[in-house]
Amino acid sequence: MDLTTLTYIVVGLSFALYIGIAIWAKASTTGEFYVAGKGVNPVVNGMATAADWMSAASFISMAGLIAFLGYGGSVYLMGWTGGYCLLAMLLAPYLRKYGKFTVPEFIGDRYYSKAARIVAVICLIFISFTYVAGQMRGVGIVFSRFLEVEILTGLIVGMGIVFIYAVLGGMKGITYTQVAQYCVLIVAYTIPAIFIAFQLTGNPLPQLAFGSTVNGTGEYMLERLNTVVTELGFLEYTTTNKSTIDVFAITAALMVGTAGLPHVIVRFFTVPKVRDARSSAGWALVFIALLYTTAPAVGAMARLNLTETIQTGEVGAEDGNLSFEERPDWMKRWEATGLLKFEDKNGDGRIQYYNDANKDFAAKATEYGWAGNELTVDRDIMVLANPEIAQLPNWVIALVAAGGIAAALSTAAGLLLVISSGVSHDLLKGTFTPDMTEGQELMAGRIAAAVAILIAGYLGYNPPGFVAQVVAFAFGLAASSLFPVIIMGIFSKKVNREGAIAGMLTGLIFTMGYILAYKGVFFDPIIANTPDNWLFGISPEGIGTVGMVLNFIVAFAVSKVTAEPPEHIQHMVEDIRVPKGASGAVDH
Repeated sequence: MDLTTLTYIVVGLSFALYIGIAIWAKASTTGEFYVAGKGVNPVVNGMATAADWMSAASFISMAGLIAFLGYGGSVYLMGWTGGYCLLAMLLAPYLRKYGKFTVPEFIGDRYYSKAARIVAVICLIFISFTYVAGQMRGVGIVFSRFLEVEILTGLIVGMGIVFIYAVLGGMKGITYTQVAQYCVLIVAYTIPAIFIAFQLTGNPLPQLAFGSTVNGTGEYMLERLNTVVTELGFLEYTTTNKSTIDVFAITAALMVGTAGLPHVIVRFFTVPKVRDARSSAGWALVFIALLYTTAPAVGAMARLNLTETIQTGEVGAEDGNLSFEERPDWMKRWEATGLLKFEDKNGDGRIQYYNDANKDFAAKATEYGWAGNELTVDRDIMVLANPEIAQLPNWVIALVAAGGIAAALSTAAGLLLVISSGVSHDLLKGTFTPDMTEGQELMAGRIAAAVAILIAGYLGYNPPGFVAQVVAFAFGLAASSLFPVIIMGIFSKKVNREGAIAGMLTGLIFTMGYILAYKGVFFDPIIANTPDNWLFGISPEGIGTVGMVLNFIVAFAVSKVTAEPPEHIQHMVEDIRVPKGASGAVDH
C-alpha cells in the first residue's frame, strides 16, 4: 500500500476515535464543560495533562531545535519539564482547594476586583492565541506533507475535528480525547526512535543509544556528531553559543511559563480532591518523561542522518556531496511543501550544506569551490522527516503523521476551551451579564469556542514563526503576566487589586513589546535581533523572566502605597494554604 493511502487510513481512524469519544463524553452542564465535573481520576488526568501540554512544539519542533542547536537546545528540555515541579509544589493543590472553574475567576475573587478578572482574561487570550498559532502551524505542516493537500485544506479539516470534540464535549470530551491522543502521539514518537536507534547503534533504546557508538565508526554518537558538524563549519554539537544569563533567562521563562499556562492549570481543577491535583502533576511528569527522555536522541540521530545524507564522502572532494539529481525521494516530497529548499549557487549540480555564516570557515569553503550554503531545512520538519531519511516502513511514517496531528490538536483543544471559558464564564457570566442561565452560559461557551477556532485557523495559515519559537513566546507571556499574580494571590496577603492589575499589565506590555520589537512577528523587526542589542544580553525567548520580575516589583510597590486587601480576603488567603480539610475542595 502506498504511503499516502496508508496515511489517510491511519489518520482517519484516529479522527474517528476522537469524534467517537466526543459523542460519548458530551458535556451537559457547565461543570462538565469547564472542568469535566471535577471527577477525573488523577492517573487519567495526568495522561490528559501530558497530551494537553506536549503540543506540536514538543512532538514536531523540540527535537528539531535540539538537532540544530545541540546542547543549546537543552534549555527547552529543562524549562518545560521543570515547570511541572513548580506546578506540583506551588500552584496545583492550592488552586484546586479553592475550587473554582478558571484562573481569571480565582484572580478576580482573590483580588476582589472585576477589573483584575478582565485583565486576567486579556492576558489569557494573548497567551492562548499565541500558543494556538504554533499548534495550527503544526497541523498545516503535517497535512501539507503527508496527506498531500493544501495547508488551508488541512487546517479546515483540523479545525473541524477540534470543533466537534471541543465544542460538543467541552472539558469532559477533551479530557478523554486527550488520553487517546497521548497514546497515539507517544507510540508515534517512540517507535521510529527505536527503529533508528537500532539502525544507527545496534541499541534499540533511544536513551541508551544516545550514549552508544555509531555502527561502523567506533565513535560515540556525540563524538561522531561533533566531528561531522565541525567539518562543515558548524558549532560543536555539545557546546552552545548562548550566554549564561540567556540560558538562565530562557530556562526560567519556560519553567515559570509552564506553571502559568492557563490551559495546563485548569486541568488540575478537574480532579475530585486536592491531593489528586498534586498526584496528577506527578503522573503527568511520568508520561511526559517518556517523550522528553527520547527527544535528545531523536534530535541527535536526525542531525546525523541528515548531514550524512548530504555529505556522502570526504568534505571538499569533488564527489563528496550528494548530487541533486540523485537526491532521495523524501527530499523531493518535502521540497513540494516549501519547507526544504535547494539553490545551486556554484552550478555544480551538487548540494553543499554547511555554515556559510562562519567567517573562520569561509576560506575553506572558497578552497572547496563552494559559493554558499545551498540547502535550507525548516527545523520543524526534522521529527516528521526522520523516519523517511532513515528509510523506515511506510506504516511507521503514517503513524508519525497521526502522532503529529494528535499532539497539535490535543493542545489546541485545551487552549480553545480556556479561551471559551474566559469569554463565557469570566467576561459574560462573571462580569457583564451575571443573570444569564446555565444553558445560556453553555451556549455562549460553545459559540466562543467556535469563533476561537476560526481565529486559530487564520493564525495557522499565517503563522508568526516556527512552532517552538511561537510557543516560547506564549510561555514568556504566561511567565510575565499570570504566574506572578497567582503566586502572590496564594502566598501573600499584602498584595491588593491595584498592585495585581498594575503588575499584570506591566509584565504583559513589557514582554509583548520586547518580543514585537526584536521579532516583528507579523511585521519586520524594529530592532536587529542580535545579542549586542538585547537588554542585559537576554533574547526575546527569555525576556519573560525579566517581565516576571517587573510584575512582582510593580505589584508589591503599588500595593505598598495603596490600601491593604480587606480582612476577609486575607483570611481567604490563609485558608487556601491551610492543610486542614485538604481532602475536599472549598468554595468561598
